[in-house]
Amino acid sequence: MSVAPIVEFSGRVDCRRDGRAPLGLILSGHTAHHPQELVRLSFAGAAPADLPQTLDDAAVARVSEASFCITSGARSWMISARAAHLHREVAREFYQALPAHPVRWTQRLFWRIVFVLAASSVGRWLLGARSRR
Repeated sequence: MSVAPIVEFSGRVDCRRDGRAPLGLILSGHTAHHPQELVRLSFAGAAPADLPQTLDDAAVARVSEASFCITSGARSWMISARAAHLHREVAREFYQALPAHPVRWTQRLFWRIVFVLAASSVGRWLLGARSRR
């Protein structure tokens, strides 16, 4: 039976465990298909005792409803977890998709004056007097 992986990491994968928190194991690294993309895979279950602090080129697959298999090289570990949550860091792609919005020089000048006024007690009084009208 062949199981499709949830995520395939490329290079170093950091393994962070926390036995007291709801998320007992968090794997973080870059994906094989998108090397610039940082992902975190969190498990709602305890980490295997013999899992090292770092792995190389790891892959994670769901084996059954509540178990997952982590493989790295010739080694593999089974983890029992109620759920797994995959988080992809897409901030860079998101901000690249937004069009540039240049700010007018008059708007920059206005805010610079407001911040200079707000930095002094007299300026704060002037700004307050304007708003009390």
